[in-house]
Amino acid sequence: MALQEKKNQIHGIHHITAISGPAKQNYDFYTGVLGLRFIKKTVNFDDPFTYHLYYGNYEASPGSAITFFPWNHVVQGKPKTGETIDTQYAIPEGSLPYWRDYLKSKGVTNVHEGSLYGMPTLGFHDPDQLRILLIEDKAVNEIANHASGDVADEHSIRGFFGATLDVPDIRKTAELLEEFGWKLEGSEGNITRYSSEPDSMLGRYIDLVQARSGAGRFGKGSIHHIAFRVPNSEMEEKWRIKLIEMGYQPTIAQERFYFRSIYFREKGGVLFEIATDEPGFTADEPLEKLGSDLKLPPWYEPHRSRIKESLPEL
Repeated sequence: MALQEKKNQIHGIHHITAISGPAKQNYDFYTGVLGLRFIKKTVNFDDPFTYHLYYGNYEASPGSAITFFPWNHVVQGKPKTGETIDTQYAIPEGSLPYWRDYLKSKGVTNVHEGSLYGMPTLGFHDPDQLRILLIEDKAVNEIANHASGDVADEHSIRGFFGATLDVPDIRKTAELLEEFGWKLEGSEGNITRYSSEPDSMLGRYIDLVQARSGAGRFGKGSIHHIAFRVPNSEMEEKWRIKLIEMGYQPTIAQERFYFRSIYFREKGGVLFEIATDEPGFTADEPLEKLGSDLKLPPWYEPHRSRIKESLPEL
């Protein structure tokens, strides 16, 4: 099955899902500090008395959404080998000085400037110690966006630049990315970078590091999984069959209402998802009202009042 042809390639990151501490703290940081739009308020399908919160750019584009399962009493996580260990956001060229001063004004500490593959970067952590990198990327200069909070629109986060995976054997994970149709960009220090096709402006880079984090612990600030994009369920099923042929064990497709998903662990231990662009986050509320109402799957609707009463105010 020649899924490596361009029309069948996996073009970029769809979303990233992580664990956080208290929901209100998470909401305040990602909307009020990072300026992301709150695009969906729903629940953990396996634990309906826990939120599943989604943040992205104004258009809720694939490649912009980070999602969280927040718990009040979860242990502090520590990055470890076999996980996605940071999120990388794309900001327009020339925006780094703005963000350096802005984050200082918001009380964000331990902000570090640097560069990676010739691109200026700004590194810091969210309140739960999830590592974040802002990266200047000229590819997103022309993407318009309306930011939340006090972030200036012209400097706002446009979506994901990429993510870093800590794996025990870079070659094994790289082989899968190459099957996805991704290309080796090169190596810098202990980082090996792969990129999807240029027409995927958001979420088009994966950085691989080998055994940087060592032993760790899953908890708040940990990334649960990283999801890659396909356009529809037909293409997702083709990839599911291909993965089985390659020796992986993907799940059957799971209905997530805004996308359909299959899950599997790549050979380095990182939990991967392949998610469809269809139907998107406007499936149950219009673009201008995204995130306004609590959305529940049909089987939880009879329990709406009880669920809503148990969830904290945002």
